[in-house]
Amino acid sequence: MRLRFIGPALAGVLGLSAFVWNADSAPETNHADTYAQLDLFAEILARVQTEYVEGVDEAEVMEASIDGMLTSLDPHSSYLNPEEYRSMQVQASGEYGGLGIEITQQDGFILVVSPMDDTPASRAGIQPGDYISAINGEPIVGQPMNDSLKEMRGAPGTDISLTILREDKEPFDVTLTREIIKQNSVTYHAEDTIGYIRISSFNERTTDSLNDAITSLKRDLGSKMTGLILDLRNNPGGLLNQAVGVSSAFLDGGEVVSTRGRQANDVQRYNARPGERLPDMPIVILINGGSASAAEIVAGALQDHKRATVMGETSFGKGSVQSVIPLGPQRGAIRLTTSRYYTPSNASIQGAGIDPDIEVAQSRLTDEEMEHIETRQKRYSEANLRNALENDQGRERRPPHIPADQPPADYEGEDYQLERALSYLRSTDFATELAHKG
Repeated sequence: MRLRFIGPALAGVLGLSAFVWNADSAPETNHADTYAQLDLFAEILARVQTEYVEGVDEAEVMEASIDGMLTSLDPHSSYLNPEEYRSMQVQASGEYGGLGIEITQQDGFILVVSPMDDTPASRAGIQPGDYISAINGEPIVGQPMNDSLKEMRGAPGTDISLTILREDKEPFDVTLTREIIKQNSVTYHAEDTIGYIRISSFNERTTDSLNDAITSLKRDLGSKMTGLILDLRNNPGGLLNQAVGVSSAFLDGGEVVSTRGRQANDVQRYNARPGERLPDMPIVILINGGSASAAEIVAGALQDHKRATVMGETSFGKGSVQSVIPLGPQRGAIRLTTSRYYTPSNASIQGAGIDPDIEVAQSRLTDEEMEHIETRQKRYSEANLRNALENDQGRERRPPHIPADQPPADYEGEDYQLERALSYLRSTDFATELAHKG
C-alpha cells in the first residue's frame, strides 16, 4: 500500500490518502554508473566501520545515508524507519502526543510552518517563520529533521524547552508541556448575520465537521445568513481527499485540483461532488503565509471557479504531492515527492503560492521591517526552502513589497484581516464584485 499526502514534512498533521503500490512497477536501474556508485558507497562504509575513531552503529549510519539521499532531492522527501512510520500512521488518525507544531527544515534549521490551534505550541506564542535552533539546550542545527521530531515527541505531561530564533529578537527559550493533540480541525460561530468557519488542518474528520458546522449555522441563522468567511490562515494542509471534500461543500461539481507526475500520462483529476451546501452565498476565504498545500488547493479551486473572494496574504506555495511507500515489515517507508498539483485554471502554485484577490496584512510593518522587507518576507515561502522544486511553468512568487492594506498606526483590534473580511461582506463593494464575477 502506498500512501499519498500533500502537507509539508510535519510534526503535526500528515495528510494521507491511500492507493495501491505495485512493487513490480518500480523502474529498473541496471546502469553501470549506478553499480559503480554503489561499489563506492560500500567501500566508504567499510572504511568507516574499520577506521573511524570510534565504533559506529551500522544501522544508524545506513539510515542516515538513505535519508541524506532523499532529503537532497527536495525538502519533503525522507526516510521513515519502522518507528517513525508507525508514528506517522497514528498522526494521520487525528489524535497523537506532541506539541502541535508543523515544521520543515531550512538550511539546517527547523522552520516553523504553523502552530496548530489550541495546542502547546500556539499557547506558547510560537509563530510561523520562527526557527528552532536547540531542544532542551542541545543544538539541533544540521541534525536530520526526523531526529528532531523524535526529541520533540514524548509522554504527555512532560516538559520540553525549545530555543527560538525570531527576526529582530534575541534568541529565547520557550518551555512547553507535551499533551495529546486532538485535532478538532473545524470551529465556527456567527458574526451577526455572517457565518465564520475556521479550518485549522485537513484530517480524516474535516469534511464531516465542516458539513456539521454549515448545518448548525444554517439552523441558527436561517434566512438571515448573508455571507460566510472560511478561515484557512496558518492551515498547513493535510489530506488531499479532504481538500476535495471541503471544496465540494461550496462547488456544484467541476474540477478541484489535478496532479501530474513524471510521465506525461501520469495525470489524475479530482472533481467536486454535486450538491453545493450554500448556493449563491457570498464567501470570503482568508489565507496567509502559513496556508499551505491542501489549504491552497481549496483557496485556489474556489478562486478559479469565482466562487469566493480570497483575502489576506500570499500563501506558502507548496504545490507538490508526496507518496509514502512502505518497504516491507521492519523496514519502514520512504516519503517521496511523486507529483505536482495544479488549480482548475492549470496553474502550478509550487513556490509561487496563491495570491489573494484583496491583499490585507494582519499587522502593520514597522519602519525597520519595511527597510528589511525582502529578507523578512522571503522566509515565509516554499520557494525559499533548500532544494525546493522549481515551478515547472516558470511562475514566480510575488516580490517582497509593502502590503496594499495594513492596520492603521493606532489600530487596537485583535484581528484586522477578519475585520476587513466582515466589512467587505457587509459593503456594497462585495455586491459589485460578485456581479462582475458573474
